[in-house]
Amino acid sequence: MTTATFYMPPVNVIGAGAVEQAVADLRQSGFRHALIVTDKPLVELGYAGQLQQALAAQDMQASIFDQVQANPTTGNVSAGLAVLQQNRCDFVISLGGGSPHDCAKGIALVASNGGDIRDYEGVDKSARPQLPLVAINTTAGTASEITRFCIITDENTHIKMAIVDKHVTPIMSVNDPQLMKNMPRSLTAATGMDALTHAVEAYVSTAANPITDACALQAITLIGNYLAKAVTDGSDMEARNQMAYAQLLAGMAFNNASLGYVHAMAHQLGGFYDLPHGVCNAILLPHVQRFNAGAASARLKDIAAALGQDVDYLSDEDGAACCIQAIVALAEKVGIPAGLAGLGVKEEDFPVLATNAMKDACGLTNPIQPSHEQVVAIFKAAY
Repeated sequence: MTTATFYMPPVNVIGAGAVEQAVADLRQSGFRHALIVTDKPLVELGYAGQLQQALAAQDMQASIFDQVQANPTTGNVSAGLAVLQQNRCDFVISLGGGSPHDCAKGIALVASNGGDIRDYEGVDKSARPQLPLVAINTTAGTASEITRFCIITDENTHIKMAIVDKHVTPIMSVNDPQLMKNMPRSLTAATGMDALTHAVEAYVSTAANPITDACALQAITLIGNYLAKAVTDGSDMEARNQMAYAQLLAGMAFNNASLGYVHAMAHQLGGFYDLPHGVCNAILLPHVQRFNAGAASARLKDIAAALGQDVDYLSDEDGAACCIQAIVALAEKVGIPAGLAGLGVKEEDFPVLATNAMKDACGLTNPIQPSHEQVVAIFKAAY
């Protein structure tokens, strides 16, 4: 029997009005000056300024770093760290989706541990907890606001570094569906399929346990019921609220059971071509699970049932095929591209992408460890 450790922020605020509640709670923390890590669109929408004002009303100052790129880089981390040090910030608030959250984690980790963010690639490489981080989510998908995962692109190598470290877990996560209602349809679809990928990979992971299984299956059920509704009508607050819960549950699952080769491969596409992570995951997901079915057909059948498919009288193998069909159908329904070719990916790059994917920590818990040739074949199938 193996032991299991469950990582999650100690405080998680979710639902309409969660931001106001969280800011009020922070007044009791003793924090005085926040670095708000975000991106330019959220500044232009006024979200960063509103948060700055809300903090001021609770006697806390805030400086804003809004240079985060869609795939945050080592340069973003260094620039944000400089702003933090110049303003003597004593805590960090990330505002946005996975990109600001990951960049903020990198900044907070280096602020406490020194060195360069590249020093922390891998699993639990840091010696000390990061500067306290509060993660306010504006998307329903990445779950980076609750996880010990931090993905940063090395600008020199164009490789996405997977930093998996208990010390990057935020002290508080905030999921307010009111911040999500203005997400464009394409982002709603991509982040929702990202959440589905998290739940599926956690459920078939070799590190899965009863807690992560429960979280993953409930997340899959909610995504199957509400993602298309949220994409069709962004003002459907019931769908937004349920997707906020779904992505949180998926995060709870993969934060503790880890992931698999969908993420190991998607990271390379994002780092190499600067492509959107959720879209890469969505395209790769059915192809990797078709490969995994040789070892995880019974689990994939469970996923099909969670997606509303009638699999009671199917064999495990047929149930797995039904699962893959349901994933493809959902991706098509919410407007995900059918293959990688339309994203500018080049077949001649597959060998180096496969080599890099096999070094990614996320692949360690995939139910089957593929050969280099098999990873290339999956890329080709997804092309």
